[in-house]
Amino acid sequence: MKTHAIIPIFIPHKGCPNDCVFCNQKRITSRTASPSEPEVRHIIDEWLTTLWDVPSVSVAFYGGSFTAIPIETQKSYLRIAAEYKTAGKISEIHLSTRPDYIDNEILDILRYYKVDLIELGCQSFDDKVLAAVKRGHGVDAIYDACELIKSRKFRLGIQLMVGLPGSSFETDVKSAMLSGELKPEVARIYPTIVIEDTELLDMVISHDYTPLTVSEAVARSKEMLKILRSYGVNVIRIGLKASDMISGDGRLTGTTFHPAFRQLVEGAIAREEIQKQLECAVLKFKSDVDKGFITAECTAAPRSFSNLIGHKAANRSYFVEKYPFIKFVFKEDSALDEGKYVLTILRQ
Repeated sequence: MKTHAIIPIFIPHKGCPNDCVFCNQKRITSRTASPSEPEVRHIIDEWLTTLWDVPSVSVAFYGGSFTAIPIETQKSYLRIAAEYKTAGKISEIHLSTRPDYIDNEILDILRYYKVDLIELGCQSFDDKVLAAVKRGHGVDAIYDACELIKSRKFRLGIQLMVGLPGSSFETDVKSAMLSGELKPEVARIYPTIVIEDTELLDMVISHDYTPLTVSEAVARSKEMLKILRSYGVNVIRIGLKASDMISGDGRLTGTTFHPAFRQLVEGAIAREEIQKQLECAVLKFKSDVDKGFITAECTAAPRSFSNLIGHKAANRSYFVEKYPFIKFVFKEDSALDEGKYVLTILRQ
């Protein structure tokens, strides 16, 4: 049974003080205007009709830099969400914003209207990368905002982007490490997508920027996910959904996009874990492997089984082709923790 759901309210681009090179927020959120107060109520009510049996429901304001929009507009949206929370119809209120639009005055307002979780679009913890994408602030602003949010007892979320201009494998991995040290409750990892009508697309055309391939983005995201998990951070999103990428005329836009990006990343971790165990087993039982006397039983929790198999059974095919003298069996084991992958060698 589903235990938590989020009702997203998109506030596209409204209030954002500048255009980063990668951003065309109106296109990403598939909207051109912010919702009216009646529309916000309608969205919440409509979602609630399908979530009656979900014990925890949050309303989340996404899309633009929420705390950068006019104060009275913020209050009008938050007032509605707070009414639903007071009435017990929702459990929490979330929002996303920029690090440089967090201060004590803003947090006073968010506290008054019962906001629980604040996600910061940090993108990178490297000053050179932030400058290259014209983010409009440096790393110090990120640390200041995170410290304020945590000191005021809000829950903290951090959003990171992979493969931005000026970034490298090392800077992206370091951003994950520095994020983990801040102990956010949740995080999101987004590969950089080249959207139409952005400066980033101009940079691609002029050969000033080369997007990562999907495999490169997966490799970086895999390491970032492992690091964040090692700090106990719940990574609630990896990659954009297809619905996030549909433009107003119905065309899918962007590069470095894959509709199952998270499964690619989770599958890469599963393959890596099984591969490590398998290499040790092959060395230990080499003579039996050469004779075809070995069965490799690969197991995962039911919720992780699709990652073990891989997107379109890529992991299954990989192991079968790489080790033709080993028989592979893939099984679910409800006794295993989610995300844990175990190899058992059976000798004939």
